[in-house]
Amino acid sequence: MAEIRIINPETLGKPMGQYSQITRVKASEYLFIAGQLAGDKDGNIVGADDFDAQCAQVFGNVRAALESCGAGWGNVVQFTTYLVHSQDIPKFMQYRLREFPRMFADGVYPPNTLLMVDRLVKEPFLVEVQTIAAL
Repeated sequence: MAEIRIINPETLGKPMGQYSQITRVKASEYLFIAGQLAGDKDGNIVGADDFDAQCAQVFGNVRAALESCGAGWGNVVQFTTYLVHSQDIPKFMQYRLREFPRMFADGVYPPNTLLMVDRLVKEPFLVEVQTIAAL
């Protein structure tokens, strides 16, 4: 089992959202999960023009990927999030405020890098989340 410590050193200041500054990991195995989009298992786009629905599908896909390898939210050591529209940043923060306490019951959230991109692989996609986990 991985030893995962998520920390926020005082020298870096308080994070500006629901994430932490550093994850320190001792593990024998890592999962590198490709960026997940709002597509269902049949390849259908879920929630076209609905940011919240897309977030729910994206994080549902991340959860499914974790579970397929015997892992869960507690194994996540880092997220990288890609958004297409900067006006969706507040929606993303609201989604995390609402959902992350359910996903990370201990209130300790892994580091997250948030990037703005011109577009994702298909035009209707609004958000993509890449994940690294440790076992």
